[in-house]
Amino acid sequence: MIVITAPTSTIGRVLVDDLLARGTRLRLVARDPSRLAPEVREHAGVEVVQGSHGDPAVIDQACAGAEAVFWLAPDDPSAPSLEAAYADFTRPAADAFARHGVKRVVGISALGRGTALVERAGLVAASLAMGDLIAASGVAYRAVVCPSFMHNLLNHATAIKEKGMFFMMSAPDLKSPTVATRDIADTAARLLLDSSWSGAGQVPCLGPEDLSPNDMARIISEVLGKEIGYQQIPGAALKDRLTGFGMTDAMAQGMVDMFDAKNQGLDLAEPRTAESTTPTTFRQWCEEVLKPAVAAA
Repeated sequence: MIVITAPTSTIGRVLVDDLLARGTRLRLVARDPSRLAPEVREHAGVEVVQGSHGDPAVIDQACAGAEAVFWLAPDDPSAPSLEAAYADFTRPAADAFARHGVKRVVGISALGRGTALVERAGLVAASLAMGDLIAASGVAYRAVVCPSFMHNLLNHATAIKEKGMFFMMSAPDLKSPTVATRDIADTAARLLLDSSWSGAGQVPCLGPEDLSPNDMARIISEVLGKEIGYQQIPGAALKDRLTGFGMTDAMAQGMVDMFDAKNQGLDLAEPRTAESTTPTTFRQWCEEVLKPAVAAA
């Protein structure tokens, strides 16, 4: 039995489909089970535990008899602090992993461990501290560590369609890795099904190439058949925008600090290897995912 938290998330949906196709029995922890696809909810190999995986009673029920757990802390723009959003949310689960003898946990985290920038990297530092908490429970733990997701550009689909622009904090010419969520899910599935590893460690997913925002704009332009530009925005403007949408000051500042660290090279410290290079190119993702999203925006 494998427990999947956040099964309706971008990564979780792909992971669930992948594991079910391999005949794996799954226990899905879902706050709102109606958001699960009907064919998943009604699958003979699926159990559903309703509730938040940050709830001690819910995660305790989910971990009973489980061999492995996929762990993804949900986005929580209303969290009062980074620690509350990551470590405090995860603490009941770490206790449950140990109590129920879960053999391995695979979590989603960020690049940057061991760098001089990480302590000032906002959400990244909080995510890595969450991983330390899980590893301290004694369970075998692998963090799938990632740069920014290609999927994040879907937040800009309307601006791309209506203004021919997208806007981020990232330096225009800084080439950094970016990864498709499908490749993250593939890596997580492999680790969840592999019983040969032990201890604590991380597995980087870096995509196939490093690209700058200007490189992305050029590729998007070619895929959409019209000129798309990129504009860098200052951290203060991003924070004002996020808090305007209702995000707490602490979470918005954590986002700004993360992007500031990335602009200083946080995501470039991890060496690219054959193992950390994942297959989906940005152009392929734009053709298959972004282009339809922009058309529908």
